[in-house]
Amino acid sequence: MAMVRDLVRDDVVLSAQTWVVKVGTSVLTDPSGRLDPARIGHLAEQLCAVMATGRKVALVSSGAVGAGLGQLNLTRRPENLPQLQAAAAVGQSYLIRAYDEGLRRHGRHAAQLLLTHEDFDSRARYLNMRNTLTALFDWNAVPIINENDTISVAEIKFGDNDRLAAMVTNLLQAPLLVILSVVDGLYPTDPGTGEIGGEPIPLVVNLDEETFGRAGTSRSTLGTGGMRSKLEAARLVTHAGGSVIIASGQKADPLTRIMAGEAVGSLFLARGSTQAARKRWIGLTARPKGHYVVDTGARHALESGSRSLLAIGVVEVVGEFDKGDVVGIRDDQGQEFARGLTNYATTEARLIRGLRTEQARQTLEEALYDEVIHKDNLVLIL
Repeated sequence: MAMVRDLVRDDVVLSAQTWVVKVGTSVLTDPSGRLDPARIGHLAEQLCAVMATGRKVALVSSGAVGAGLGQLNLTRRPENLPQLQAAAAVGQSYLIRAYDEGLRRHGRHAAQLLLTHEDFDSRARYLNMRNTLTALFDWNAVPIINENDTISVAEIKFGDNDRLAAMVTNLLQAPLLVILSVVDGLYPTDPGTGEIGGEPIPLVVNLDEETFGRAGTSRSTLGTGGMRSKLEAARLVTHAGGSVIIASGQKADPLTRIMAGEAVGSLFLARGSTQAARKRWIGLTARPKGHYVVDTGARHALESGSRSLLAIGVVEVVGEFDKGDVVGIRDDQGQEFARGLTNYATTEARLIRGLRTEQARQTLEEALYDEVIHKDNLVLIL
């Protein structure tokens, strides 16, 4: 019997010429926690099959710590931060070598990129990353991207590569992120018992609170993420105009089955139109240096999409920042709903908050901007 094609999935997958694939630690390791070369080889074959169609693929791979545990003959993940970082240092070289060996069988090269969040906060480094990735695509290499666990303190303790994969997807303006996990996708939850069961939800149109309620709190043994972190990553990508598939990476041929149009995993549809790369960086990537708290009228005006933030709408200035920094915008209930590039540093912003434009000019004497944040440099994030 011929397979019934899912036209929505076909449209998303077939039109996506750039893919970002994220793979978790538990997909790459055996039950003892050691890196499994056979799984790496299979994934490399899958990546090359996608690239053989003319598509560009970047891989965000966990597994450095897990690989290090295997090389050091450790039976459990250390809780001590220096030991975790040491395990990552040992494991990273082994991980990239395994990828390179797998890709070379198909005439491809592995290119290693180790990143921290600071690389995304800096606009210059952000653009350099994109230029490097573009050059690697031109050379038919496969970028293998990972958190720089050997120096990144906060992320190695609390983070995961799901968010990193989302930020890379937005950096490249890739229309599709595929997250390969140990689960088949997002499962429905019984509202009476809270138990997860049934078949994966094939299509998710809205990532609302009800959807997040299905995520549970589970984590894999070796990794740091869970379904909630994957949904957070999906929200970042879909908000910027990309789509996301969460599927099992432990089953055979996940990427080629997705490419063939099979109903693999859960598809999260893009929300709205594709955002420009610069606005993705402002609203969804760079971390805010501070916040403006605004009144209800200002929030309504900004959400109309046609207004800039003026000093009169600012109730409070939080944090320390300079002109040109990314700042968040919160309402008087504390909810962050937008981000933008500020025209004023903290000291100036505090002097003019709540003032009309004419009053702000008189206060600063040499006020150069009528807007605290111009609408062209402002991005709604809800």
